[in-house]
Amino acid sequence: MTLPTPTTTAAVHQTAPGPLRSRFGLDLRSLAAFRIAAGLILLADALLRCRDFSLMFTPAGMFPHEALHAFHPSIGNWSLAFLIDAAWWDASLLALEGSAGLLLAVGYQTRLVTLVAWVALVSIIRRTAPATNAGDLWLATLLLWGFFLPLGTRWSLDGRRKGPPTASAAYTSVAAAALTLQILVVYLAAGLSKWNTTWLTGDAVRDALSIHDHGTPLGAWLVELPGVAMAAGLGVLALELGGPAVFLLCPRPPRLRCLIVLAFMSFHAAVAVLMTVGLFSSIGIAAWLALVPGPAWDWLFRQRLSPLRHRSPEVSLGPRALEASLPEPSAHPARTWLLNASAAALLGLAITDATAKLLPSPVPLPASLRTAVDLACLPQDWEMFGTVLRQEQWAYARGVLVNGDEVDLLRDGRPLQRERPHGGFHSLRHHRWHKLLWNLPKPTMRVFSPSVAAALANDWNAHHPAERQVRRLEICFARLSATTGPGVTEPGVLHELVVASWPPRDARGAGNLDRWLEEHDAAGPSP
Repeated sequence: MTLPTPTTTAAVHQTAPGPLRSRFGLDLRSLAAFRIAAGLILLADALLRCRDFSLMFTPAGMFPHEALHAFHPSIGNWSLAFLIDAAWWDASLLALEGSAGLLLAVGYQTRLVTLVAWVALVSIIRRTAPATNAGDLWLATLLLWGFFLPLGTRWSLDGRRKGPPTASAAYTSVAAAALTLQILVVYLAAGLSKWNTTWLTGDAVRDALSIHDHGTPLGAWLVELPGVAMAAGLGVLALELGGPAVFLLCPRPPRLRCLIVLAFMSFHAAVAVLMTVGLFSSIGIAAWLALVPGPAWDWLFRQRLSPLRHRSPEVSLGPRALEASLPEPSAHPARTWLLNASAAALLGLAITDATAKLLPSPVPLPASLRTAVDLACLPQDWEMFGTVLRQEQWAYARGVLVNGDEVDLLRDGRPLQRERPHGGFHSLRHHRWHKLLWNLPKPTMRVFSPSVAAALANDWNAHHPAERQVRRLEICFARLSATTGPGVTEPGVLHELVVASWPPRDARGAGNLDRWLEEHDAAGPSP
């Protein structure tokens, strides 16, 4: 076979300037590792979501379609879940996500399956919007860029059909640059938002790792050790601000990039142990797999580099491997350029959205651009944990049973604790419940209050005998501000808000707790 003509993506790879190849070239084995990890995460996500299928997916659950449309009325808010309002259809979407994840992991019909996986994930994200976290959206953007990349060239069934490639090389294209920038901007935006006194002094780390914020019991214990909070705060700032800059500006030596990748993977592993953030850490590790430099794989597999590879880590592929690496067969140059043009347009949208939010005075996008960002599910909002208020927060669901007992329906019916429930948010079923209750006090989320309370009460009654039926339910969110510290306007004051009740409160207020309630936003920054 002859080499492709300059009208193919191979030409982009071969003729890209050296600085671009060194900064944005992605090793084919790294793309394969990312593909496998992303596929397994999709499979795990589909299985984990089954735990709350009746509550979070069915028409009688917490998130009815009408509430979801009212919450996000944009015409760009599409989801396959909105086509049919039935439990079997929602179950089919979960099955689609899991199946696509499995096929992606083994690398079968990779490009098509990547697109299917993205559609399924976006549909599920929007079906369960109040329980969606930043990791879900990040995975969706990574899959979107992955669609334009040769994820199935190595370690895949697709690659096996074409035979083993004769060499490995860094693959350079618009989508490769987009994927690299997408990963780096997450940390840059998060680091910039953290550049404040609370992070420099370590107070933000201590408060974020409280079990009444996002910490696990281990995280809450560790951060109280002398010097740990300040060291962690400075370390996170240095990593999030310095890591992306060094990775992008100093592509050589490869060993330096390997150290940066390892540092970020270790960071995510630590976050998984110390914080309740769901699959976010796994997604972060998968993302960095795509950026592993080629020499790291050579060392890992103890392969001997060829003389050509010694001269340049970004050498051109051999004819057979080059053919396998192309996003589309070289016989279809028009399709190849269409893919590149589409990736460039989407990258422009992502950069525009990120820039608008990173400006000192953020500006809203024009309606047309906002709709385009929604259609592609490319929101760039990564200011996670930038402002961590000095306060303790918790939620509980006070269920009054027929026999007079008061139990917490959020914690499997254990005796009610109104103040500082033991274990805090970590004692909830899992992170999606944490995210839901963290969001529910926000005014924009109140559209879900009636359905959340009704679904929780009905689910309890469906699994308990007559004498243990719940006859009244109030879901409460409480906040106790710190006695001192920056941002504390009312030190030591307990604010409590009923965010949902069942049966619904009438015009006279029946169903309110016999406690002082303050109807204002009780929610702090959310990840």
